[in-house]
Amino acid sequence: MSLQKHAVPLDERALSACRPGTLGHGVRHLRLAHRLHRISHGKPQFITWAAIKGQFGAGFKRMDHFKETFHLALRQVLACYPKAKIEVDHKGLTLRHSPPPVSARVVLVGKPGDE
Repeated sequence: MSLQKHAVPLDERALSACRPGTLGHGVRHLRLAHRLHRISHGKPQFITWAAIKGQFGAGFKRMDHFKETFHLALRQVLACYPKAKIEVDHKGLTLRHSPPPVSARVVLVGKPGDE
């Protein structure tokens, strides 16, 4: 029930076209897809580089090396999710409300025996 209530429509073609790379590409795409459309309109969320590195950069000792790798990975994710509204600056990322990667589909199922 929880999965249905909080489901995010995804484009399977985009996910398969986005080749896996460093930092778990598919996971990043799914996290952004899940998070961005739940951000309130007009209330962006800011995440510091330290927080991002804490979540994704366990294997990096230097912040500059992490940022370089993260920027590349983010460009790959945005190629698959072009409607994602993310601003990057020297302090971190600003996430804004964005539509999900694909529109939700409605499937109507009739009762057994209905034809």
